[in-house]
Amino acid sequence: MKIKTVFRCSSCGYEASKWVGCCPGCSQWNTLEEITIEAKKSKTSSGRSVKKIARLTEIKAVNSDRIQTGINEFNRVMGGGIVRDSITIITAKPGAGKSTLLLQVAADVASRGYKVLYASGEESESQIKNRADRLFDKIGTGVWVYSDNSMDNVLAVVGQIDPDLVIVDSIQTFVLDDFPGSRAGSPTQTMECANELLKLAKDPLKPRAVFLVGQMNKSEEIAGLRALEHLVDAVLILDGDNEEELRGLSVSKNRFGSTWERGYFSMTESGLVSIDNPSEFFMTSRDENEKVSGCALTVVKDGSRPIIVEIESLVSKTFTPYPSRIGECVRREQLNTLISILEQRGKISLYDKDVVIKTTGGLKFKEQTVNLAIIMSIVSSVFDKEIPNDTAFIADVGLTGELKKVPSLEMRIRELDRRGFKRAYVAKNTIAPALDTKNIEVAELKSLQDVIKHVFK
Repeated sequence: MKIKTVFRCSSCGYEASKWVGCCPGCSQWNTLEEITIEAKKSKTSSGRSVKKIARLTEIKAVNSDRIQTGINEFNRVMGGGIVRDSITIITAKPGAGKSTLLLQVAADVASRGYKVLYASGEESESQIKNRADRLFDKIGTGVWVYSDNSMDNVLAVVGQIDPDLVIVDSIQTFVLDDFPGSRAGSPTQTMECANELLKLAKDPLKPRAVFLVGQMNKSEEIAGLRALEHLVDAVLILDGDNEEELRGLSVSKNRFGSTWERGYFSMTESGLVSIDNPSEFFMTSRDENEKVSGCALTVVKDGSRPIIVEIESLVSKTFTPYPSRIGECVRREQLNTLISILEQRGKISLYDKDVVIKTTGGLKFKEQTVNLAIIMSIVSSVFDKEIPNDTAFIADVGLTGELKKVPSLEMRIRELDRRGFKRAYVAKNTIAPALDTKNIEVAELKSLQDVIKHVFK
C-alpha cells in the first residue's frame, strides 16, 4: 500500500495536500492537522462483486422487529420499542441522565433474555458498577461492560459475546487504528467509528440494535459533523435542568416512527422513572370541595397525546417602580404580552402588581393554546376567587381580546370529558357539530371579557 500525508481540518474534516493557516472548508484558523494514511488500490468495476438489484415493485416489504422494554415512555418515543437493526444516538447536557437511562434500558433488555454490551470510553468498569448498584436491587447476567476507547477492541468483543444490543458511551471518545493521525473526537474518527457501528447494526446475518451517546456542544447540538445525525436512524434528545426533577425525552429524527413524540421521566435517587400518566403529574391532587385561587387548567398536545396541565399565578402589590414579571413556564415576552392584553381588553389594572407564573411539575409551554388559561389564572389571583377544579380553558387570545381557535381541539375536549371535567371554555364557532361528549359542557365564547364575566359572574 502507498503511504501519503494529508492535512485534515479538526473542525470540519476538510482535507488539503499542504498546510494552510485558514481552513478553506470552514474558515477556522490553525485547525489543519498532519496525518498519515494508507492509500488503498482502487478496484476496477470488473473485479468488484455487485449486489443483485431489483425493481421497487418486486421488493417485499418487511416490518422491522422491535424489542419491547418495560419503560413505557421510552417505548413511546422510540415508536413502539427498539428496532433490532437500527442505530440510534442520544444527546443531552452533561449530568442530564443519558448514561443512566441507557444503563436502565440495558438492564431491562437483558432481563428479557437478550445480551447487551455496554462499552464506555469515559468511565471505568467499577464506575459503571457503582451506578448499577445504586439503580438496581439485582443485576442480571445478560449485561457485559467493557471500558476502552479503541473501537477495534469493541468490535472484537462484539464478535466474542454476540450481543443483541450494543451501547457506546460516548462515540466522541473512540478511535480506530486505521487512522493513527486523528485524535479521539475529531470528525474523521467520529464518523469512521460510527460507520463501523452502522455496518454492525445492519449486518443481514446478525442484525443488532446500536445506541450511541453523543456529546452536546455549547449550541446544544451533537458535537461534530452534521453528517453523524444523517447517518443514524434516530436522534434522541434528553432535556431538563440538573437541579430539576422533570426530564423530557424527545426525538428529532426517527426512521421507524414519528418525529414529534415526547416522553417524560422523573429523576430520582433510583434513576429515571417513567411518568406513564403525565396529566396526574402536572396537576395538583385536591378534594372535590377544595378550591384554591390563582389556578387554572388547560390541555396541551405533546406528541400524539393530550396532557392536562395546571397553571399557577401569584399577583401581589409591588414596592418597586418597575413591577416584576416572572414566568417559569413561558418566555418573558409572552407573559408581558398576555398581561398587556388583560389590562387593555380585560380592564384589569396590573401596573402596580408583581406577577409570577409557574406550572405544577415544571413543564415549559411551547404552544399558544395555554394563553387563555394563563390569563384566567392571573384573574383568579387578582380577584382572589377560585376557579372550579372541573373547568378548563383551551384557547389562544388575540391582541384584540378575541378568543382564537387552537389545533386538535376536539381531541383535547375528549380528554377532558374522559377524565370527568364538567366545563371547557373555547373560542366561538370552533367545535365540530358532530362532537359527542358525555360529561362536559363546552362554552363557546367570543372574547376574553365574556370568559371573565362567565366564570366570575
